[in-house]
Amino acid sequence: MSKDRSMTMWYRKPAKEWVEALPVGNGRLGGMVFGSTEQERIQLNEDTLWSGHPYDPVNYAALTHLEKVRQLNFEGRYTEAQEQIEEHMLGPWSESYQAMGDLYLRMGHEGSVTDYRRELNLQQAVCRTSYVINGVRYTRDVFVSAADQVMVIHLSANQPGTISVEASLDSLLEHQVQQAVPDCLVLQGRSPSHVEPLHAKSADPVVYEEGKGMRFEIRLLAMADQGCVEQGDHGLKVERANAVTFLLTAATSYNGFDRDPFLDGSNPTLRCAEWLSKASAYSFQQLLQRHESDYRELFDRVELVLSVPGLTDLPTDERIQALRDGREDAQLAVLFFQFGRYLLISSSRPGTQPANLQGIWNDRTRPPWTGNYTVNINLQMNYWLAESCNLAECHTPLFDLLDDLRVTGRETARVYYGASGWVCHHAVDLWRLSTPSGGPSKGPASWAFWPMAGPWLCQHVWEHYRFGCDRAFLKDKAYPIMKEAALFLLDWLVKDPEGYLVTNPSTSPENTFIGPDGKKSAVSIASTLDNSLIWELFTNCAEASALLETDNEFRQKLLSARDRLRPLRIGRYGQLQEWFEDFEEAEPGHRHTVHLYALHPGDQIDSMVTPELAEACRVTLERRHQHEQEDAIGWCFAWRINQFARLGDADMAYHYLIKLLKNPFPNLFNAHRHPKLSFYPLTVEANFGATAGIAELLLQSQAGELRLLPALPKEWAEGSVRGLRARGGFTVDLTWKEGKLTEARIHSLNGQYCRLCSQQPVHISAGAERIQAERIEPGVYGFRTGTNQSFTVTMAES
Repeated sequence: MSKDRSMTMWYRKPAKEWVEALPVGNGRLGGMVFGSTEQERIQLNEDTLWSGHPYDPVNYAALTHLEKVRQLNFEGRYTEAQEQIEEHMLGPWSESYQAMGDLYLRMGHEGSVTDYRRELNLQQAVCRTSYVINGVRYTRDVFVSAADQVMVIHLSANQPGTISVEASLDSLLEHQVQQAVPDCLVLQGRSPSHVEPLHAKSADPVVYEEGKGMRFEIRLLAMADQGCVEQGDHGLKVERANAVTFLLTAATSYNGFDRDPFLDGSNPTLRCAEWLSKASAYSFQQLLQRHESDYRELFDRVELVLSVPGLTDLPTDERIQALRDGREDAQLAVLFFQFGRYLLISSSRPGTQPANLQGIWNDRTRPPWTGNYTVNINLQMNYWLAESCNLAECHTPLFDLLDDLRVTGRETARVYYGASGWVCHHAVDLWRLSTPSGGPSKGPASWAFWPMAGPWLCQHVWEHYRFGCDRAFLKDKAYPIMKEAALFLLDWLVKDPEGYLVTNPSTSPENTFIGPDGKKSAVSIASTLDNSLIWELFTNCAEASALLETDNEFRQKLLSARDRLRPLRIGRYGQLQEWFEDFEEAEPGHRHTVHLYALHPGDQIDSMVTPELAEACRVTLERRHQHEQEDAIGWCFAWRINQFARLGDADMAYHYLIKLLKNPFPNLFNAHRHPKLSFYPLTVEANFGATAGIAELLLQSQAGELRLLPALPKEWAEGSVRGLRARGGFTVDLTWKEGKLTEARIHSLNGQYCRLCSQQPVHISAGAERIQAERIEPGVYGFRTGTNQSFTVTMAES
C-alpha cells in the first residue's frame, strides 16, 4: 500500500471508541474498522435496515385547523397560531436507521506489539492495520467492493503458517447465528417494528411485534491459504494458514417503501448467497483490483494540490491536536476535502439509499435524530459537493428518494392542506415520511412544521441538469418532480392584506423571533426562506418548461405568481430580514442561516449583481459570528465556508474551515458539538459541506459565469486543482502561484458559450474562439469551443 500520507489517514494505536474507527463502504454496505491487535471489531451497517414498516402517518384532522391558524397569523397572534399547530397539526416521529451487527476476529497470537500502524488510504479506499508480534509482521486489509457487493477482510503475515483467527458475528437486534458448513457463518435477524427517537422519553422505546419488522442476513465466508477452517467455540476458526480472506455480505428484506418487509419482502438469503458465490470465484488480488478500478474511476477525477507546508508526517489525530495547539497545517484541508469525497462515494451510489445523517455508519438502535434524512438543511448539504466535485452519479439516490416522496407527498398535500402536487416536511425515513413530525410529545413547530422541503430538494435535480446539461434527465426526471412541487406551492400560497402571495403559516427552520407582544414564537407568515425557495423553484420550473417547449400556460402562471411574492428586505441592523417583519431575533447567534438561502446554495443574491443584498447577507453573518457560542461547532460552520466564499471573503471562509478542522473526531468525522447536547453525535453533513465549500473557494459558476479562484485563502499561495465541474457542462483545471491564477484549462461537455470572470487579464492559449462577453465590463471574457473539446487560458500581467 502507498506510503503517500497526503491521501492517507493514519494512527499509531487502535480505535478505543466507535468515533475513532475508520469508515469503509460501497454505498450500500458499510463498516467501521477498529484496528485492534487481539480482537478486531468491524461494526456493520446496511442502508435499508430501518425499524418499522409502511405506515399511515397522516393526521386527518390537521386541515380542519389550518384556516384558524392562518387567521391568527394575519391578526399577529403568532404564539397562539404556534400552539394550534403543535396541538393539532403534527404527526408521528420518523422511524430509525439501525445498526446491523458486528464482526469480531479473535487473533490467535500473543506477545507484545511493536511497529503498529492503522490507516485509511483514500486513493484506494482500503483500511489497513499492520503490526509486529514475536518477529512476525501481521497485516489486515479491509475494503467494501461495489463491484462485487462484498466486504473483503484479508489477513496475511510475512511468515507462513502464522495466521490463526476465530471469526464471530453479533447484533444488537433480535438474531440467531448458524454455521451450517465449516467455512460459512450466517446471522439472521429482525429489526424492531417501531423505535422511539433517542430524544423522546419512553418506557418502551424499542418495540418488536410478531410478524412485523425488517428481516436481514449477514453471511461470512472464510477462504484460507493452507491451514484448516473448522467450527470453533464462537464461530469460524482458521488455524495455521499462510493467509485468509473473509468475504462478508449482507442484505435485508426491504422491497420498496410501500411494501411490507416481513410479509412482502425480498429474500436476503438468496441475494447474500449469490453475491458470495460470485465473489468467491476471485482471488484476493483480483477482488482488490476490481474494487480499486471501480472506486478510482470516481475518486481520481479530482485532485487538489497545495504547495504549502503541512504536518503530513504526523498521524491524523496528532495533526488535529497540533492545529488546536496553534500550529499551522494547511495540508490538512486537502485531506479533509478528499475525505468528504471518499465519504460520498462510500455512502451513496446509484441504486442505493441516499446518505443519511450519519452516511451509512451507525452503531445504535436509537441513533441521534433517528439517523433520518433531515431535509431542512442536512440532507441537502450531504449533496452540495456531488456536482462541483465531479461525483454526479453519487447524486442519483437523492433523485430516487424524490420520486418516492412524490407518491407519499401527494397524499400529505391533499389531506393536510387540500392542495395538489406533493409536499414534504423536515424529516424523512426509509418509508418516505412526508408529514410534519413531532410525536406524542408535540415537538416545537420551529422545526416540526415546515412544508417547504420539496422546493429545496428540487434545487438538486435542477443543479444536476445545470452541471450536466442532460435534456433527457430534465424531461424525464427533473421537470416532473419540480412541476408537482410547484403545483403544491400555487395552492399553498394565499393573499395577505397587502395583496402579496404568502405562505401561511410559515417558519424559518429551527429559529425563533420576539413578536410585538414580547413573546417568543417561530410561526408567522412569508419567511424569507419560503419566499426565496418559491422564487427559485418558479424561476427554474419556468425555464425548464421553456427549454422543453411545454406547459406554456403553466409557465406564465408561475411567473405571474413569482412577481407577487414579498421582496427580499434589509432590516434595522442592515441585515437581511429573516421574517416578513423586522422582528428581533430570540437567539442572535442561532446556528441556522436559512434566510441566506438566496446567497447560497441559491444564487438569487450575488455580490456582482445584487451588491446591496449581498452586503446585507454579510451583516447577517457578522452578527451571527459576534453572538455564536464558543463551544458550538458543526454543520453550520461548514455552511459559513460556502456563504463567505460566495461573498468573496476568503479570510472568514478560511476561519470557519480551520474551526471545523480543529474539532472533528480522530477519524475526521464531524463532531456535532452544541452546549445543549449531553454527548457529541457523529453527523456527516459538515464533512460534505466543507468539501463543497473548499470547491467554492476555488471555482464558482453561479450567475451564468465561471469565476476562477474567487475566494482563495492567502494561506494557499501556490497550488493546483484538477477536475472541478461548473454549471454549463464545464470541467476546470486551475494552477496558481503567489495567490494569482497562472493557467486555466476548461473542458466543454457540449460546446456551450463560456463566460469567464477573472480579476486578471487573460490570453487565449489554445482551443477556443474568443467572442464578446455578454456583460460588458473589465474582467469578463467570452469563449466558445466545440462539443467535448478543451481550451486553455493563461493570465497576462495586469
